[in-house]
Amino acid sequence: MTTAIRPDDLDPFLRDGFERHRRELTGYCYRMLGSPSEADDAVQDTLLKAWQAYDRFERRSSLRSWLHRIAHNVCMDMHRSPQRRARPMEMGPATMVDDVVLGDWREETLFVQPVRDDQVLDLGADPADVAAARESIRLAFVAALQHLPVKQRSTLILCDVLRWPAAEVAELLETSVASVNSALQRARATLEQRRNEPLDARLDPEHEDLLARYVAAFERYDIPAVVALMREDAVLSMPPWDTWLEGRDEVGAWMLGQGIGCKDSVLVPIDVNGTAGYAAYKPGDDGRRHPWAIQVIEVAGGRIVGHHNFIGPELFARFGLPDHLPG
Repeated sequence: MTTAIRPDDLDPFLRDGFERHRRELTGYCYRMLGSPSEADDAVQDTLLKAWQAYDRFERRSSLRSWLHRIAHNVCMDMHRSPQRRARPMEMGPATMVDDVVLGDWREETLFVQPVRDDQVLDLGADPADVAAARESIRLAFVAALQHLPVKQRSTLILCDVLRWPAAEVAELLETSVASVNSALQRARATLEQRRNEPLDARLDPEHEDLLARYVAAFERYDIPAVVALMREDAVLSMPPWDTWLEGRDEVGAWMLGQGIGCKDSVLVPIDVNGTAGYAAYKPGDDGRRHPWAIQVIEVAGGRIVGHHNFIGPELFARFGLPDHLPG
């Protein structure tokens, strides 16, 4: 557990500068680590280390660069675990619905975790910039980043996502511009091999209409109507189980079979990983609805292509959601 720091303990220059860059630092750490809770820990550790070393900050570089250098080193230390976070689709082949045996939950640390958009993105920026930034926190993109060596990952995030000049990245990583360009080229080549199709823009009215129809159909648990909104090759995943299904018929059979416990759920809209999402509350024995899953709904070509369900009530607090809803 990282030591908490009170704002009053900090020099005003460091305090104000840190708050100005906190969201960008959190976004950097999330992309590096694949977990919003680990990103929060990394940012808090960054502040602690900056506070401890502040008397040695000579201001030859900007405060932003200095903080990112510390955050990079913190992420390097945290990433020495041998396990790479991934999505269920990268852990093994799809399972046919008749063969699904869920078993025990697997460790949360195995999976890329969902993040609130406003935790890592400045949603008040230019709409074009916000749209581009949302692409950089898609679940598939963050999972693909985990395949890169740490230096390549950092280089790509700084250069291609945060748009830092190569010279500034070289200074931060304490290397040469040629080394930065080489790492960037290799990182791009690796990601190209793992390229996922682009998702539909959220500002499209047809996209919003599709989502409204999905919510209405899911809340009345009209599974044929839900499945009709999906592309034929849509996938469903359920971390922290590593089981996943492929094909809308399989998804529909699951929802009417083992997944029918979600019937009568209420969906609360959230902004998650640059796309539409919902907090699903399902009925409990006490007459109230209780947190069940954070849904990430991915849409491409006017059809739902991904229905990802992150199971566990502990996620709801991270999204600022209530611990129950009325019955």
